[in-house]
Amino acid sequence: METAFNDFYKGKRVLVTGHTGFKGSWLSIWLHEMGAEVVGIGLDPYSEKDNFVLSGIGEKILADIRADIRDGEKIKEIFATYRPEIVFHLAAQPLVRLSYEIPVETYETNVMGTIHVMEAIRATDSVRVGVMITTDKCYENKEQLTGYKEDDPFGGYDPYSSSKGACEIAIQSWRRSYFNPADYGTKHHMSLASVRAGNVIGGGDWAKDRIIPDCVRALEAGKPIEIRSPRSVRPWQHVLEPLSGYMLLAQKMWKDPTGYCEGWNFGPEPDSVLTVWEMASAMVDRFGYGELKDVSDPTAWHEAKLLMLDINKAKTRLGWRPRLDARQCVTLTADWYKRYQGEDVYSLCAEQIKDFYKNRI
Repeated sequence: METAFNDFYKGKRVLVTGHTGFKGSWLSIWLHEMGAEVVGIGLDPYSEKDNFVLSGIGEKILADIRADIRDGEKIKEIFATYRPEIVFHLAAQPLVRLSYEIPVETYETNVMGTIHVMEAIRATDSVRVGVMITTDKCYENKEQLTGYKEDDPFGGYDPYSSSKGACEIAIQSWRRSYFNPADYGTKHHMSLASVRAGNVIGGGDWAKDRIIPDCVRALEAGKPIEIRSPRSVRPWQHVLEPLSGYMLLAQKMWKDPTGYCEGWNFGPEPDSVLTVWEMASAMVDRFGYGELKDVSDPTAWHEAKLLMLDINKAKTRLGWRPRLDARQCVTLTADWYKRYQGEDVYSLCAEQIKDFYKNRI
């Protein structure tokens, strides 16, 4: 695996916030496989079946630290102790429906947590690259048929989406105020970017109110899969797709600190945009059994019905492009859930990463 990204990550000190989460655990495994010295900051994993727990990645990396990104002084202490060179900030309250129940905590975590991480970066002169992960939901969603571009306005209907729009504004402000490309080499040596991805699926995600975990829980229990928003359209992508983009971007930023410190979209091609019902149906097909049940409720909290990203910038300037279509994403995801109970999960993840990177899906 060391040949991925031309051995760029081998021996580099990389800090990942949210490493106990779904995306963070996969990123930590991939970085570890490439020889990076990974420092993880996160809360306890959601469940004992999470990818982080089953893979045992916390026992393999340089440091597995429990800390809340809302504790700014603690985050600064960790940065000062481990002196990372590259930072991937993924820690967040990531659920739309939960944000309606805990709006203040959502803002404290997503906005102030991000600011605390940027302040820790600012106080740690070893950091050269910071990649701040937000979401496709940071854009002011007008339910338009065309994908959102990086310079479209930020916004958000629900507390989660609006908190991520606020994150993007804060990241822009810190970049202009403290990490301005015009001041690189004189006032600082940091390159800061933000990245936005679509609805990410893959093995080891057991969060509530996400379609793939909901599908697997129902399938394993022998119950119908309840679909809340069957006609909602999402830009589905396997977790390894955006992670490959994040890591490629960080590599580019390291080599050209002022050329890539901006916002980037990482999403699927337009033909991989499916409805929630179509995605769940594809999972049933891969498992070979199961049924769907429409439980849509017109009185439920608002969730966007249509959301797509324009990824031409990443394709043109980074040379990144999606490797999988929607059906291949489902195949890789279903394969993990069909195998995780009888195999070494770390090896399963490493195998899927290798197959993905070598286009063997």
